[in-house]
Amino acid sequence: MSPFPMNAWYACAYDVEVKKALLARTVCNQKLVMYRKLDGTVAILEDACWHRLLPLSKGRLEGDEVTCGYHGLVYNADGRCTHMPSQETINPSACVRSYPVAEKHRFVWVWPGDPALADTALIPDLHWNDDPAWAGDGKMIRVKCDYRLVLDNLMDLTHETFVHGSSIGQRAVAEAPFVATHGDRTATVTRWMEDIDAPPFWAAQIRHASGYEGKVDRWQIIKFEAPATINIDVGVAQTGTGALPRDGRPGDRSKGVNGYVLNTITPETDKTCLYFWAFARNYCLGEQRLTHELREGVATIFREDELILEAQQQAIDEHPDYSFYNLNIDAGSMWMRKLIDKMIAAESGGPTGSRVIPLRPAA
Repeated sequence: MSPFPMNAWYACAYDVEVKKALLARTVCNQKLVMYRKLDGTVAILEDACWHRLLPLSKGRLEGDEVTCGYHGLVYNADGRCTHMPSQETINPSACVRSYPVAEKHRFVWVWPGDPALADTALIPDLHWNDDPAWAGDGKMIRVKCDYRLVLDNLMDLTHETFVHGSSIGQRAVAEAPFVATHGDRTATVTRWMEDIDAPPFWAAQIRHASGYEGKVDRWQIIKFEAPATINIDVGVAQTGTGALPRDGRPGDRSKGVNGYVLNTITPETDKTCLYFWAFARNYCLGEQRLTHELREGVATIFREDELILEAQQQAIDEHPDYSFYNLNIDAGSMWMRKLIDKMIAAESGGPTGSRVIPLRPAA
């Protein structure tokens, strides 16, 4: 079975990346070329000329049509050849695949599977990325690992204690209790840490926003949406001010600072992925300098993750028969993988199961 579902929307670019020029990307082992048409909408085609398979991204864009850089065949935005050099008759089979495409939440999304199933209602919810009540920015990282390793990393934040100790990590993250729940397409891990010292990152944020220095209540609410999107509701509030929901009542976060770490992971190949992320906040909205500082600070944190994940992938390649053990902290990750496997199995008609990285329960 494929290691990733095909009938799904995957981010293939930030909207600002796609201009009236050819941009090549690989999604789910499929090579794509995308560009913005004269009306501002985006077209995505198979990046291979029908004639001799030269990548169309090596050609040129003229209006809404792409000219192959080898022999000059011309394709429109639907992938149909409209011109062949030195002949009037165009072979009716001369076409390249065009892909369903949509723009939402500052991302360009592509559907690599059956185009008849491409329902834009299935695009993951990342509305914080363009909601006027939130401010933020992000980047894309190309990580040399199986995309599910990035998802594992995000579903279990105990690693912050050991990988990100100088910024967001602290012992309380590794030791705090958590609750893992799941639905048909989602898995959620909720962790609260009460009356603790804020880690350096959050201590700086609440001090900047309100001048507060002291103990905090901290939260991490991780929500996975199949097949590859994770939004993490994070923040700290002055301890004891009611941020923690109790007795069915919502918490009051007004004495704190709240952010969302937005993550959508796109399989590039079986062992590489495109990691699109953004950090959005609901405080100090007009401070562009803070937006820039946070983006660069989070990028440094994610660079630490990147090094860990690529080293992990290398170790997996060196031990192809090894199966992972699971701890209690892996509960969210296990549900995440089951939901992905369910989607893959539904497409293939085969049994569920993780092909690349098998999991086994602890003895």
